[in-house]
Amino acid sequence: MKIVACYKIVPEEQDLIIRPDRTLNWERAEWKIGQYDLCAVEAGMQLSETNGGSLTALSAGTKQLENSKLKKGILSRGPQDLFIIADDALDNADAFQTASTLAAAVNKIGDVDLVLCGEGSSDLYTQQVGVQLGELLGYPVINAVSKITVQDGKLLVERTLEDEVEVLQIPLPAVISVTTDINLPRIPSMKEILAAGKKPVTQWGLADLDLAGKGSATKIDSTLAPEQADRKRILFEGDSEEVIQKLYENLRKEL
Repeated sequence: MKIVACYKIVPEEQDLIIRPDRTLNWERAEWKIGQYDLCAVEAGMQLSETNGGSLTALSAGTKQLENSKLKKGILSRGPQDLFIIADDALDNADAFQTASTLAAAVNKIGDVDLVLCGEGSSDLYTQQVGVQLGELLGYPVINAVSKITVQDGKLLVERTLEDEVEVLQIPLPAVISVTTDINLPRIPSMKEILAAGKKPVTQWGLADLDLAGKGSATKIDSTLAPEQADRKRILFEGDSEEVIQKLYENLRKEL
């Protein structure tokens, strides 16, 4: 089975600075691999280890993808190779442009049986790339998957819903977005980090995928942090029915 796990690099949330006008300043932010995407990579590794096959990592974004530390960071988690589409024209790419770029890359890689995505990106969290990627590739696509099993050349997947577990059988090739419940991503050892530097990396630009000049269909005019609200500092002391009722009424009023 040839598996591709998609990931996105995102700015470190702890480095975010909110300006007085509520705009966001990411200028000093370190870049990291999206936490949700690490579960997709781990799911791909477990499937390839259990059923055989290979795992390829794939990402599309700006030239930040060329960072050697980030490339080692993803390859040290198990993928045999890495494909990146590093092009500054992908700065602020919307979900459709990202999905279109990934779809073109998957087609160019060729003979892919399964594409795995995280449940959403750690920055925008639109949860749209996986489903749009499946549509563009013409593959069956399932999101919110919490378990994957290979059975008779097909996939048996589970989705944990509000009051039931849904079990679905889907043919390959397919695109699946996994939840964070599916696994606990492995922490690479020093040996794996050093070995990652020797794994093959293929870099393309948008022109290599015949996508040059095709920008996002949407434009972000502004992103603002929520207005800060002062704490109410209302204290309720005691555990009597009267105190609990007052607490309930105040909570209900605020919500």
